[in-house]
Amino acid sequence: MTACNAPIKDEKEFSMWNSDINPPVAKIKTHERSIHGDIVTDNYYWMIDYFKKGPDSTEVVGYLKEENAYLDSMMSGSKALREKLYEEMKGRIKEKDESVPVFKNGYFYYIRTEDGKQYYKYCRKKGSLEAPEEILLDVDELAKAHPYYAATGFNVSEDNKLLAFGVDTVSRRQYTIYIKNLETGQLFKESIHGTTGSSVWANDNKTLFYTLNNPATLLTEKIRRHKLNTSETEDITVYQEKDPTNYIGVEKTKSGKFIFIVSEATLSSEMRFIRANEPDAAFTIFQPRMKEVLYEVHELGDKFYIVTNLNAKNFRLMGCSLDETGSSAWKDVIPHRSDVLLEDIDVFKDHLVVTERKNGLIQLRIRSISSGQEHYIDFGEPAYSAAVGSNPEFNTSTLRYSYTSLVTPNSTYDYNMDTREKKLMKQQEVVGGYDAKEYATERLYVTARDGSGIPVSVVYKQGFVKDGNAPLLLYGYGSYGNSMNATFSSNRLSLLNRGFAFAIAHIRGGQEMGRQWYEDGKMMKKKNTFTDFIDCGEFLVKEKFTSKAHLYAQGGSAGGLLMGAVINMAPDLWHGVIAQVPFVDVVNTMLDSSIPLTTNEYDEWGNPEKSKEAYDYMKSYSPYENVERKDYPNMLVTTGLHDSQVQYFEPAKWVAKLRAMKTDNNILLLHTNMDFGHGGASGRFDYLKDIALEYAFLFRLEGAGFTGL
Repeated sequence: MTACNAPIKDEKEFSMWNSDINPPVAKIKTHERSIHGDIVTDNYYWMIDYFKKGPDSTEVVGYLKEENAYLDSMMSGSKALREKLYEEMKGRIKEKDESVPVFKNGYFYYIRTEDGKQYYKYCRKKGSLEAPEEILLDVDELAKAHPYYAATGFNVSEDNKLLAFGVDTVSRRQYTIYIKNLETGQLFKESIHGTTGSSVWANDNKTLFYTLNNPATLLTEKIRRHKLNTSETEDITVYQEKDPTNYIGVEKTKSGKFIFIVSEATLSSEMRFIRANEPDAAFTIFQPRMKEVLYEVHELGDKFYIVTNLNAKNFRLMGCSLDETGSSAWKDVIPHRSDVLLEDIDVFKDHLVVTERKNGLIQLRIRSISSGQEHYIDFGEPAYSAAVGSNPEFNTSTLRYSYTSLVTPNSTYDYNMDTREKKLMKQQEVVGGYDAKEYATERLYVTARDGSGIPVSVVYKQGFVKDGNAPLLLYGYGSYGNSMNATFSSNRLSLLNRGFAFAIAHIRGGQEMGRQWYEDGKMMKKKNTFTDFIDCGEFLVKEKFTSKAHLYAQGGSAGGLLMGAVINMAPDLWHGVIAQVPFVDVVNTMLDSSIPLTTNEYDEWGNPEKSKEAYDYMKSYSPYENVERKDYPNMLVTTGLHDSQVQYFEPAKWVAKLRAMKTDNNILLLHTNMDFGHGGASGRFDYLKDIALEYAFLFRLEGAGFTGL
């Protein structure tokens, strides 16, 4: 490997941009939006046509193909580089591999992959790992005829004889549920369409509960009950959600005693339950929904345990009997703490495992049910991520958890909760070799413009010099309370080994520093997310981790909104930006309830139709609304034609408007995946082609003298 900042040996491999061609020019078709006395002209509204009309709308598809052709021409000189990066990243993946088996109800379950295969096989062994293997589902075989194939929701009946699973072949997150007889290997004749893919078996081994989606809006609207050997047309709706801002689902308690229906929005939730032995019973409300109160329920022994923010911003753990479930009967088990976020719990026959977050980092707290004694698992790194893993077995003292950091590959541990003995079951193998000592990580705190301390996690290869000349990629998200943890990526080594540093800005809108961290980055405080990210970028420049000429930014989905906002607010700070499936047309999307998931988002962004205040604030930061005649950084924008979360027309409109308005000669590229959706390719290798494109884009911006290509 060449040393950092050494020139490449063959500049033909790294030819400059193909600037002899002109970018596509999108047609202008005037459309006016009028609301709250405000009239806005949208020249590219027509791009919604494919979403509204489907395949009959060829004009917008033609435009997207022109943009793809333009990208191919502009990046034609990087073909060899992209192929090299793809093979390099693919070469680090252990192709023939197997997950650590998980024990449940008498069987060890695991997934294994084979050389050259894109997917996997879902398997089990009865009683012992020495027992014969039973392949429950050969996804490699099932996926052969499809450019996209996703199987999910694997759910085995209590008698171990039936497997329910969901399949999506479009990447629209609309799954068809199939049922397989594990004794004969045959599929049952019935299938259930338009679902989330997940399901729950009742204890009679013939009743299946599942969640039905609205095919247009993709909202989860109904919980239905299916009886084996009957048509889906005979299925009974056991619950229908009336509030379009709520998501619903169905789940089973770990002990197998209860089935719960969950209805939840950003700010409130409600649960209903039956005993799993009584599938035809009517569901009982656990606690009617309360304004701005979230709760989730776990069952253990003679108690229900409730994780809730009832009078507890950072959540607390409460308990009640199985017979009296209203909030008036809830009693504190772990009280509220202002400096610790209680995120979740897992229950075992003799133990309670609590996932907490303090100072932005995960803690796992173990409590003995019988003695009440507690302890924490020690991790020992300054920035890391830990999570309770798959623990379906109730009668065990072994906790399966995962651990990783920016320099530690994904690791699976078994932890004896009585003896406190820790056993490494598996660590992600980086084929070709990897030595964590060759890399360094730091945890920084940036003082934001309002005085808040923003954590930043940074990783780079040893020998990295903080003189302002090195490139750095800053990643951010900052929405929905989703915390961006410091995790390992073998693909990222292709950046680090070429002299890049990589940083994660743990900005407001996430939940790294507690529930208030989230609330200070949503609704009418959303701009904190954007200014936090800008302040982090400026800090990294000030501290000479990089300079404006070498600083890059990346974010996807709501993180793509972040990218759009920061290039409007601080366009000269970034040399290049990668916006993946970006949510950039915020106002128009939030005004259109026919667009999938819009109504579920009101508590996150506001309802601009009903509130002029929400409309005005949203309009003041929405990237599409705020494109101006000025210079913008180099940009790569990606989307998928079948995206279910952020529709393709948002980034397409945004790029068209940027092309028409920007006053610079910087690169602007749009890549639309015509076969896939929000998550990209479904195979375990194909997605690497997208990463290779992104990395090649960054390397080319660094210029022909860049390191080690």
